Amino acid sequence: MPMRIQRALARAGVASRRKAEALVESGRVTVNGSRAEIGQVVDPARDAIVVDGKRVGGPVGEQWFVLNKPAGVMTTRSDPRGRRTVFEFVPPVAGLTYVGRLDYLTEGVLLFTTDGAAAHALMHPKGEVERTYEVTVHGDAPTAVRAARRGVMLHDGPVELHDISASPLEAGRWILRVTIAEGRNREVRRLCRALELSVERLVRVRFGPVELGRLAPGEARPLTAREHERVRDLITPER
Repeated sequence: MPMRIQRALARAGVASRRKAEALVESGRVTVNGSRAEIGQVVDPARDAIVVDGKRVGGPVGEQWFVLNKPAGVMTTRSDPRGRRTVFEFVPPVAGLTYVGRLDYLTEGVLLFTTDGAAAHALMHPKGEVERTYEVTVHGDAPTAVRAARRGVMLHDGPVELHDISASPLEAGRWILRVTIAEGRNREVRRLCRALELSVERLVRVRFGPVELGRLAPGEARPLTAREHERVRDLITPER
């Protein structure tokens, strides 16, 4: 995918975009044997980009997928108990890894990539990548929402809520919509327990810029070019 030279260097992990500009200005970067210029458009998949005499690989061969993880599937490569795993639902691509985990019963958006460094960066707490969940619950959801907005303390620290709301279904059931930017183990389920809500179903409907949309349970698809660009922006910010 064509992009400006400083963006290509940032995506390849050479430097932030601002520092990449300094590399280009100092003459330390060449493209196809010629000195690079600020703002020059390159295609990392085709152009030979060299920094200080070393070829920059860029995102060639990098692959990303999103799976709508079904309930009753393990987020692991293999399971000693013979349970189904998420890798049964994605293409058999070498080096593919998942981004974070969803527990056995939780459904929804699960990202996969061949870029292990990117997966780590997306899950790092300092990245504050938002995740949105829709939870079917039983109980007094309006009171729970008010309590959550005042703050909820779990055994491993407070829940950092970005947003929470509730919509009624029927017979004491509600859809609780929760947005957080943490990846703590079973955090949403533990939040609901602390709020005295019983969880019937838990679905992650968004991870960063990637939304579940109409993807059916058990189906996977490649990220769109726009999704891929926005995911990369999360881990190669301007500095």
